[in-house]
Amino acid sequence: MRQFARGAYISWIALRYGLDELVLSSFRQPWLRGLTRVLSVGRDLSAPRGQRLREALERLGPLFVKFGQVLSTRRDLLPPDIADELARLQDRVPPFPSEIAVDTIERAFRKPLDEIFIQFDRTPIASASIAQVHFAVLRTRKGEQREVAVKVLRPGMLATIENDLALMRMLAGWVQRASAEAKRLKPLEVVGEFDKYLHDELDLLREASSAAQLRRNMADLDLVLIPEMFWDYCAPDVIVMERMTGVPIGQTTRLREAGVDMHRLARDGVTIFFTQVFRDGFFHADMHPGNIQVSLEPATFGRYISLDFGIVGTLTEFDKEYLAQNFTAFFRRDYKRVAELHIESGWVPANTRVDELEAAIRAVCEPYFDRPLKEISLGMVLMRLFQTSRRFHVEIQPQLVLLQKTLLNIEGLGRELDPDLDLWATAKPFLEKWMMQQIGPQALLRQLRDEAPRYAKLLPEMPRLLVEYLRRGGHGQAHDRQLQQLLAEQRRTNRLLQAIIYGGIGFALGLLVMQLWVRVQLF
Repeated sequence: MRQFARGAYISWIALRYGLDELVLSSFRQPWLRGLTRVLSVGRDLSAPRGQRLREALERLGPLFVKFGQVLSTRRDLLPPDIADELARLQDRVPPFPSEIAVDTIERAFRKPLDEIFIQFDRTPIASASIAQVHFAVLRTRKGEQREVAVKVLRPGMLATIENDLALMRMLAGWVQRASAEAKRLKPLEVVGEFDKYLHDELDLLREASSAAQLRRNMADLDLVLIPEMFWDYCAPDVIVMERMTGVPIGQTTRLREAGVDMHRLARDGVTIFFTQVFRDGFFHADMHPGNIQVSLEPATFGRYISLDFGIVGTLTEFDKEYLAQNFTAFFRRDYKRVAELHIESGWVPANTRVDELEAAIRAVCEPYFDRPLKEISLGMVLMRLFQTSRRFHVEIQPQLVLLQKTLLNIEGLGRELDPDLDLWATAKPFLEKWMMQQIGPQALLRQLRDEAPRYAKLLPEMPRLLVEYLRRGGHGQAHDRQLQQLLAEQRRTNRLLQAIIYGGIGFALGLLVMQLWVRVQLF
């Protein structure tokens, strides 16, 4: 009964805000069109459709706000006006009572609060739709006192989410069947993606492990601080982490007054992001200003502080190569190569004509070359490519959509800090370095290093395997298979040895040419 009442309320809000008008023109059932008009008599549809959608989601509550935030990243599916309006959604959720937070902590660690913390601030410092954060002082296992932040999952979230997701699936299925336009937007797939995203965010242990991975990856960069996790006090619904002290990055006046170099800060932000993407393939995918601070402490002055790791993105080697080659081809105006990459990736149907796709990509990219490089937005280029790809039935991969959304955040933040930021000049060294690692001498050395343990074990066994085969006379299919495997391994070893020899010769010749070039330049 409660679910029915909730469904009726959602439907009523949708009608009052004219959300049916978003797909009304393509309703196949005339009676539905008439029914919605009768049920929504007196409504005001003067506001733009994107604004009405945003306000309706805010009216429906935190879970629908979160859905709108996730939906705003799917610019490959949404019209620009709706995507821009949904991007304005903010999580403004009243905190839940501190008594519930304390009870959750004590139940998770099976200890009274006083045995865990020397001090616990019962007034939360931040509250969102999924969790809220309290400051505290922790007594560690070694008896040390550490200032910490305690993130506590909002109670009853799983049941609420399951109920609302069930209703979302029902509504998405109804809309997809009723509207040809909505079917193209794949509402059921979007709800499924949101389902996975929410359930991942509900597991705070997953967030803690992501933070720990990023902290290890960034340890040698000295540009960003990531809080340490206290694993003795981490559970699926509570995590305890190092308390970070900094100034929100949006307070630019305060940062300038403190003496922070804003130009360097902007460059460092881009450096951090592209290092995570192209070096590690593991990046913080929620880098909006609310999750970023700047340290003013003397020992770490001017460094970034990253917070909230509920959303992280991962890229495979294939993804990274695809992106690097796309960016490189784009800045060479090699639109045919960009089209070929789309087809080679398998995200465009194999029967797509290269020349047609090339012409569409040229129409997207060419206008950017009338501007200085510093004014080119890589995020906007990706967004336009995604929108153009709808015509060619491209299946955009979720990890690339997440990357594009984060890249837009980084660009907007970087240019707010430094209006003259040249994003390409900062990103280009990472792309060039990555390409050299894939096809240059470093790639050969890395492959040999990775394969060395395998061949160190296999090579001593090869004479014995050969003798055993000869003694048995080479009869039987099993022996034939064994011989074939042996010969294949031998051929692979020969290829590696040839690669070593040719690579060494090429490396030596390269050094010789470089020395001759230096001498010519000097004399």
